[in-house]
Amino acid sequence: MSFDTLGLSPKVLAAVEATGYTTPTPIQEQAIPHVLQKRDVLGIAQTGTGKTASFTLPMLTRLETGRPRARMPRTLILEPTRELAAQVEESFNRYGVNHKLSVALLIGGLSFGDQDAKLTRGVDVLIATPGRLLDHFERGRLLMTGIEILVIDEADRMLDMGFIPDIERICKLIPPRRQTLFFSATMPPEIQRLVAQFLNDPVKIEVAKASSTSATITQALIACGSDHAEKRDALRRAIRAETDFKNAIVFCNRKRDIGTLHRSLEKHGFKAVALHGDMDQRARMQALDQFKTGEAELLVASDVAARGLDIPAVSHVFNFDVPIHAEDYVHRIGRTGRAGLSGTAITFVAPSDKKYLAAIEKVTAQDIPWRGDDRPAESEGDSRPGRGDRNRRSRGRGEKKVEQPQRSEPREASASPAESRAPRPPRPEHAPRDETRRDGGRRDRNRHERDDEPTPVGLGDHVPQFLLRPVRIKGA
Repeated sequence: MSFDTLGLSPKVLAAVEATGYTTPTPIQEQAIPHVLQKRDVLGIAQTGTGKTASFTLPMLTRLETGRPRARMPRTLILEPTRELAAQVEESFNRYGVNHKLSVALLIGGLSFGDQDAKLTRGVDVLIATPGRLLDHFERGRLLMTGIEILVIDEADRMLDMGFIPDIERICKLIPPRRQTLFFSATMPPEIQRLVAQFLNDPVKIEVAKASSTSATITQALIACGSDHAEKRDALRRAIRAETDFKNAIVFCNRKRDIGTLHRSLEKHGFKAVALHGDMDQRARMQALDQFKTGEAELLVASDVAARGLDIPAVSHVFNFDVPIHAEDYVHRIGRTGRAGLSGTAITFVAPSDKKYLAAIEKVTAQDIPWRGDDRPAESEGDSRPGRGDRNRRSRGRGEKKVEQPQRSEPREASASPAESRAPRPPRPEHAPRDETRRDGGRRDRNRHERDDEPTPVGLGDHVPQFLLRPVRIKGA
């Protein structure tokens, strides 16, 4: 089947042909006709199957008639992250090259004034993240009563990021007589409730089993220790050992580990950039552009890069940390092996990660092969020292208490004026040592509550001079 048989307009077909695509993907083939028929659509497909074009192309065809009004967009597309929203905007600009449609992007990190100016002129397509959209609405700069088509993309990611209450509020602000397109890679119970609440007799399109991985991706596991220095060394060896390596996304669970790993890779001669949610929008887009253009060969990222980003020809994905949520594994490795290309996904597994690995293999219904004969040893918990370990050490379970070195002389800054003038009586040998604060022992705790020192009365030996000045009494 070709795009010519789906009912798209000649302008859209010409733009698709110019991009080099000739055959629609399964989700596009099944969804586009229903969207053109103004039916509500529930699309479930694994990442990398072309969900964006499945609603972008028919929306362009529908929008060829009519014009927008000031502050009243005709269509609304909700995305969970700024990167996904910017990517959808690129798709509209690419496929709508033959149209004179206005597109506005409402995301954080960009000027409110510029966004408001676009809304004032009127927009056909409004692409937004829920938070920034509600900010404009609450300021009275946006009306959503003219929206004809609502698209909720990456709904399961919306759930993970806590956007479901915002989605519910937005849906209630939009006229009920609208067309709703709902796309997700997985269908947890919360998403099913949302579908039942806001979609009207939807056409369900499921082109792949939920939480399934692409057959074009070669998966592998590498055993390693919990020490991060050891894992970084294992990652570098794995990258150098890949003969078909072109570029890769390296996923970490924690943002603080991204910076450390990024600096380590650069130190060892790799061209790497970092991407996570705490970076400002300009830095995030610059990192993505450098990776897409080939200026950087490695993108060290959090799960903000795991959903929906269309980065062509990513040859490898490395899970530096095993994802805690099994569904995130499917999205992470889905960054490679896209559009029919082959890809490789390698995950580093520490002894404490075995329960997460078991959950991943259960969700994906497959056993991921190990590289080499070594597997992580059985472990009840993480071997890295954590808070619980520190507490156990502080309680002295099975460990010898380490004596703190005595100071040769007391610090003058910790003595009060009275103590500095009066000689301190000797400390009995049986007296306990003072406990010091964590800030380096700048001041002994409970100094004036010890039994082995005299308790000062009033001001002690020191009386301020202003109290010794004579006082004149009137009438005396």
